[in-house]
Amino acid sequence: MNLEQKILKHLILDEEYTRKTLPFIRGEYFQESSEKLLFTEIQSYVNKYNSMPTQEALVIEIDKKINLTDDQHKKTIALVKQITIDPEVSDTKWLIDATEDFCQEKAIYNGIMQSIQILDDKNKTEKLDKGSIPKILADALSVSFDNHIGHDFIDDAETRYDFYHKVEKRIPFDLDYLNRITKGGLAEKSLNIVLAGTGVGKSLFMCHCAAANLTMGKNVLYITMEMAEERIAERIDANLMNVELDRLVGMPKETYLRKVESLREKTKGKLIIKEYPTASANVNHFSHLLNELKLKRQFIPDIIYIDYLNICSSARMKMGSSINSYTYIKAIAEELRGLAVEHKVPVVSATQTTRSGYTNSDVGLEDTSESFGLPATADLMFALISTEELAELNQIMVKQLKNRYSDPTTNKRFVIGVDRAKMKLYDAEESAQTNISDSGQIEEDKPAFDKSSFGKRMQKNRDFGNLKV
Repeated sequence: MNLEQKILKHLILDEEYTRKTLPFIRGEYFQESSEKLLFTEIQSYVNKYNSMPTQEALVIEIDKKINLTDDQHKKTIALVKQITIDPEVSDTKWLIDATEDFCQEKAIYNGIMQSIQILDDKNKTEKLDKGSIPKILADALSVSFDNHIGHDFIDDAETRYDFYHKVEKRIPFDLDYLNRITKGGLAEKSLNIVLAGTGVGKSLFMCHCAAANLTMGKNVLYITMEMAEERIAERIDANLMNVELDRLVGMPKETYLRKVESLREKTKGKLIIKEYPTASANVNHFSHLLNELKLKRQFIPDIIYIDYLNICSSARMKMGSSINSYTYIKAIAEELRGLAVEHKVPVVSATQTTRSGYTNSDVGLEDTSESFGLPATADLMFALISTEELAELNQIMVKQLKNRYSDPTTNKRFVIGVDRAKMKLYDAEESAQTNISDSGQIEEDKPAFDKSSFGKRMQKNRDFGNLKV
């Protein structure tokens, strides 16, 4: 009796073995048609009745098959009787390990054969292309039996305690208050959303953070559907070279290349910028891009920026008369978060405010355009707010809207400095946080407000434009 027949025998006679292995075994792992047919019948019976099939039940089910040849029918019936003649079963633990090895070997073999078919498919009859080969092989190599079926609150207490004290890998900001509200930066497998009106600074924020990540030695993937690749690169150039955008164009080529070379020497990270047409790309395109980058450039990103969410398309549904914007945008957000989980990276994207939110100096979740399902999916969401008074001070206010990293009521509002000409953000002085409601400062820790006429007026009237104080 070969291993395949032992597996089929235990699936009929050994309930412990069946419960542990059946979810991981595939019919395609069996080469003989009779073994494949028998496995399909066993799997169908267990899924339907939640119990082990008897020999009689299997024979009856096989007899019902009208698309079998006489030879296939005889071989399958003979196989059922052969493996159930002896009710004795082998050591269950040993067979589980052997079955796992069997599944891994068959999955790798099938993955290699499928890859060869794709490469040999000159007439393009296959639905997949060469770009899907890395994922096919990666899925095959990842086959394993996962016996974890839940966290036992009492028995797993020690594991849980270790988890509480585990230092989680994060991508830090170069801005103090953003690190405070995220407890050190953005976590893996998270979706983080910037909400702002047109022209406030969504792309500026993401370009600045991408530049900061690069200088930290991180690999950064920036996907744009709003601006050309070169325009995004121009903004990041201005940021990293500390040069105004207008002056960047007039910089001599030798000087420019010297600055780029200096940056190369300072960081081990890479920044890849990829442009897609507006509303044409979805997570399937992004996953394909990640596979291509890994295969062709040995590039695996530490963080992904997508500029921006509302002009992505959904991989699951098409926008039309039967799909409203709430459902569509929520689907895109869920897919992007799935991308983050699958590739174990933080994903940062942005969304627009509504028309009323554009003029609102105290933006809330209700000002999210198109879909309230977006903040329901995001792990971190904050608004960028600009007023005439803040613009005079070269500042932007940040307001937390949702935060799974920490308490969003601590440092709910704070300001950061902005140099729009150089596409840079920077930490504002602590005095800039004075008289901002929900700033997180206790009264005695607040420094005296600045001495400007604007500051005196605010201190007297407790007025910060239309912002709540």
